[in-house]
Amino acid sequence: MKKESFVIGVDYGTDSVRAIIINAGSGNEIASTVFYYPRWRDELYCNASTNQFRQHPLDYIEGLQFTIKNCLQKAGTAIASNIKAISIDTTGSTPVAVDESGTPLALLAEFERNPNAMFVLWKDHTSVKEAAEINEHSKKFAINYLQFVGGIYSSEWFWAKLLYVLREDEAIRKKCYSWVEHCDWIPFLLTGGKHISEMKRGVCSAGHKALWAADFGGLPPDDFFTALDPLLKGFTKRLFTKTYTASESAGPISKEWSERLGLPVNVVIGVGAFDAHMGAVGGQIEPYHLSKVMGTSTCDMLVAPIEEVRGKLVKGICGQVPGSVIPGMIGMEAGQSAFGDAYAWFKNLLAWPLGNLMEKSVTIEEGAITGLNLGSSAPKIFRSIAESTCFGAKAIVDRFNDEGVPVKGLIGLGGVAKKSPFIMQMMADVMNMPIRIHKSEQTCALGAAMFAATAAGLYEKVEDAMGTIGQGFDATYHPDKSNIDLYLKRYGKYKELADFLEKKNYHF
Repeated sequence: MKKESFVIGVDYGTDSVRAIIINAGSGNEIASTVFYYPRWRDELYCNASTNQFRQHPLDYIEGLQFTIKNCLQKAGTAIASNIKAISIDTTGSTPVAVDESGTPLALLAEFERNPNAMFVLWKDHTSVKEAAEINEHSKKFAINYLQFVGGIYSSEWFWAKLLYVLREDEAIRKKCYSWVEHCDWIPFLLTGGKHISEMKRGVCSAGHKALWAADFGGLPPDDFFTALDPLLKGFTKRLFTKTYTASESAGPISKEWSERLGLPVNVVIGVGAFDAHMGAVGGQIEPYHLSKVMGTSTCDMLVAPIEEVRGKLVKGICGQVPGSVIPGMIGMEAGQSAFGDAYAWFKNLLAWPLGNLMEKSVTIEEGAITGLNLGSSAPKIFRSIAESTCFGAKAIVDRFNDEGVPVKGLIGLGGVAKKSPFIMQMMADVMNMPIRIHKSEQTCALGAAMFAATAAGLYEKVEDAMGTIGQGFDATYHPDKSNIDLYLKRYGKYKELADFLEKKNYHF
């Protein structure tokens, strides 16, 4: 490959979008820029009390243009002229209603202020009822269409959100031609797609959130969805049957976007994927090493050779999909809905009196603290929260091990992993295994850059890009043997409490 080839990785997070330019030959970072979504920052189109969290496509478009142009300005024209590819990761499942041209309905004048016409953010839980209906409905069929998503469908995912929006809004229902993930729409936008049928859907989003599986020949049949609710009739025909890995090209950049961004017309646009999946690649994931992206939530990724785990179904996880993380391997996803959010909740709780009775507050959806008394101090409560997040992480590892997919190591990525030695040491102690912390603070964008280099043909496979572009690890936390037995006993109590709450069906 040419040493002076450059690629761009774009990482769409919950609050902002980040772009980085990477030297594809050396892995050196040339420039980076962050753009905070202005409409999201102003809390428009959201209602925390009803778990409604929507994002306007203009936030995404403006962020895409600003970050890439700013990076190119910092890098200089010589580098800009040698950009070979762009790949994108996004949150997910974060879908949106589109018309036949593939345009999100919120970009049409009649729906520009309608939250149901906007992207339904991953943490939007307005479709709890719909998810429960899908779970119950799936039991009626001989084929278990939930078998590759851990056996339980979530309100955070593709079909539950589509059904909720169709039921909620008649105007959107009449105009909605198809339903599209954020990670699939941005490459479609950059390649100048004019009809929804031209969109290349990534196997990552399709397999983990939309029930696509090669074993089914694609999506579940139309009658599965029509029998659930007639409003879903015909949607499978307007969605997709074929999917693509993130190492493949979605096409060349369009003339419009090459001019808007100041890029060559031969720039390759890679197929999109979810942030944690590309983040695991940016963090140099290895087979059977659980890659933990730790931020507001955690997303735990594990890859294994297809032939070694064929036929093994892990219950309760968020999908196991061939090629979703690394082509040629099974990608498995699990996670914790609240991780950093739990610490943020505690911080807000303590700061509340100082905020002069703040008008707005957001709390985590589920959680319990037992054994509180007048001697319960802030440090003790904080420690209980820290232990519970680590115990939840251990429960995920135990599930993989129990289902015959051994976890042989841990990799820590993200803000909590980089910023909290206390929690990471506790994690190592609870897990009774070392956890390596990746050096990069931008593993998602870095992973996107690795996939961009692969999609452009600069590397034969993404593992080769990982070896050259990867930045390595800068810390390892080893378990303190004196704490192992104590945490094992406390973990037992944690599981007892969790089982009790689940059986009682308590929600907070």
